[in-house]
Amino acid sequence: MTQTMPSNSQAKSDNESLLAETLSVYDFLAGISQLSILGVVETTALVEAIHREIVLRPIGLLNHKYGDFWRHSISSRVYGMVRGITLLVGQGLAFAMHKSNHFLGPKTKQPLPNSLHQLVDVLNGVMGDHLENKKNPLALPMMLYSSEGQPIAKSNRASQTQVLSGKVVIILHGLCMGYVNWQPTNEQGLGQRIAKAQPETSVLYLNYNTGRRISTNGREFSALLQQLTVAHPDISEITLIGHSMGGLVSRSALYYGEQAQQPWVKKTKKLITLGTPHHGAVLERIGNTVQQTISKLPFAGSLGKLGDIRSTGIIDLRHGSIRDEDWQSLATRSVLPDSERHFTPLPEHIAAYFLAASLSEEGDTSKVNYLLGDGLVNIHSALGEHIGDHSLDVPEEHKAVFYGIGHLALLSDKRVLDQTINWLQEPL
Repeated sequence: MTQTMPSNSQAKSDNESLLAETLSVYDFLAGISQLSILGVVETTALVEAIHREIVLRPIGLLNHKYGDFWRHSISSRVYGMVRGITLLVGQGLAFAMHKSNHFLGPKTKQPLPNSLHQLVDVLNGVMGDHLENKKNPLALPMMLYSSEGQPIAKSNRASQTQVLSGKVVIILHGLCMGYVNWQPTNEQGLGQRIAKAQPETSVLYLNYNTGRRISTNGREFSALLQQLTVAHPDISEITLIGHSMGGLVSRSALYYGEQAQQPWVKKTKKLITLGTPHHGAVLERIGNTVQQTISKLPFAGSLGKLGDIRSTGIIDLRHGSIRDEDWQSLATRSVLPDSERHFTPLPEHIAAYFLAASLSEEGDTSKVNYLLGDGLVNIHSALGEHIGDHSLDVPEEHKAVFYGIGHLALLSDKRVLDQTINWLQEPL
């Protein structure tokens, strides 16, 4: 339950610090500007690579020891000039924006509208790791929000104005989404329905950069939950509800929290996942196969680099990788094959509930139905079913499959939300 306490100057300062972490209109403009400049630079590099391949491959010098003469050619210098001028213009634009914001801009941040927030969420899903590496203002920080859209304090000092106690439900979004996709203020949305069914329960929403490694988000989420339970020691029970990637981030956090023996893990009693690719998403596997095929074609090898634009978060969805060991040993932006993926069981005390969906009609028992699933995640993967040790062994009574539902509809379908509420109310 969330309580409000009298504010003081220190609490006000802490709340201002929380708001400073959220994106503003200025952050959006600065981020888009940087992204545009880098886009020109990266596109120029790709075009140059294709040009180099077309010129050198026919004469057998693409991979020849003398092939580096391209660096001294006129063409190479032209491409280098384009990149240099673009970067120079970009630096000048960034400097001008910074100065104008300092001298002319408002002293209070202008919050970003929800419509632009959703665009930023998509950008983070597609290239969030690149945004973070380039220190782009569009790279989203991991934050907890209330149903009213207010950042949740995670420090002891800020807790003087915002106190959580009793049961807490934390809802996580999926790839290319944000907490606003759950429609927190909608009476028919999951959060509001939970609040009606369990008035004593506080509902929070996690917002995070879905383009980062799932294990990186899992580690940070674990640390965030530890900070939250320390700042709000009266929290007695936690339930995690994750849609798609959100379920994998939850499992990763539980794994790392248990490894570190963090107390918040013991307070977590239930995990509910909706359309989560516990054992990978078919579309990412297809995308990887297409990229590898293109990279082997004559005169098209450089086009294979386009696949490197997609985020590592998307790459992790190939096999549902939630541990650092699934990718750290690789020199490329990839993950280990499914056969070498590290098994990550759920903590023994956790009651897990897995929901899958299918675009097919009920009664369709064909293999195509199970492979197609909800259009992005097949039924076996969403239910945690796998051959051998990787199966998560969730009891059959804790599984549900709904038909005629697509992946995104899991956020709002009445049958799905009813089932989620029923699982929440089920006694431990």
